[in-house]
Amino acid sequence: MKAVITGGAGFIGSNTSRRLLADGHRVRVLDLLVRPGVSANLKWLKKEFGTRLDSHRADVRDPRSLRGLFKGADAVFHFAAQVAVTTSLEDPRTDFMHNALGAFNMLEACRRECPEAVVHFTSTNKVYGGMNDVRIVSRGGRYAYAGLRGGVPESRGLDFHSPYGCSKGAADQYVRDYHRIYGQRTVVFRMSCIYGPRQFGNEDQGWLAHFCIAARRGWPISIYGDGKQVRDVLFVGDLVDAFMLSLKNIHKTQGQVFNVGGGPSNTLSLLELIALLEKRLGRKIPVKFHGWRPGDQRVYISDIGKIEKILGWRPQVSPAQGVDQLLAWIDTEGSLSGER
Repeated sequence: MKAVITGGAGFIGSNTSRRLLADGHRVRVLDLLVRPGVSANLKWLKKEFGTRLDSHRADVRDPRSLRGLFKGADAVFHFAAQVAVTTSLEDPRTDFMHNALGAFNMLEACRRECPEAVVHFTSTNKVYGGMNDVRIVSRGGRYAYAGLRGGVPESRGLDFHSPYGCSKGAADQYVRDYHRIYGQRTVVFRMSCIYGPRQFGNEDQGWLAHFCIAARRGWPISIYGDGKQVRDVLFVGDLVDAFMLSLKNIHKTQGQVFNVGGGPSNTLSLLELIALLEKRLGRKIPVKFHGWRPGDQRVYISDIGKIEKILGWRPQVSPAQGVDQLLAWIDTEGSLSGER
């Protein structure tokens, strides 16, 4: 199989590339190589797989940059994106160009050059907006839904909020509609918090990795709000498993939208992650508290029942196990994990 991965040197892209290459497939990585850490990820892939990896510096905002690079692809994974809500607030035009226009350019390249390819797109839970109608309670030192015991389902109405939510939401709907209108074999994964090795997290994106990196380096950690906010968390290896299952069962997944995250069984509050890291590192972690940031949800938990029912997929790595693996990577390979 020949796979093309946009943003293939990023966190999710490099992990997906490695899995495909290790399974004997051919991989073409397209990446602009501007985010911190991605050049290191690409170097790591090339060191392990050599000429079996085909890489190109490409910009999804420019359709000319993509010309000919999707030809003959059997599978396409579209990960190239602007990934921070805060950045979208500061520069909504660039956010739109990367996320909405970039996805559109990818779809058109696939329609021209590999119309039979399976296309997976990574969307976001931000398409559901602030969910202000859902009552939140404080329970056991953390926030929780008063209802929604299984988490947020795919049937939840879309309510794009923030430029990031709008740009990713527009792309989400384009990818879905290209199956309906053009018959392309597209799949949308609406993801929550993904974490794991090769993630160069920062304060605005990749919070769990950022906390781990900062704790290991002895840096103070900033918490916006009271720290009781909760997210479901998914280890990147479990996410890649979901991609591979969807690819093998495309007759079941094409045209579908799936919420993909840790689900109700794999959640952490910010304070719980701090406590876990203090236990692992054997010392207190300096924490600074700040006011709430606009649009920060007190709780987000994915209902993963649909993907479990259709593919039999469930997360296998617990948050404690995943944090251990992330810390081990930071110690052995993550020397570029941020600077102060």
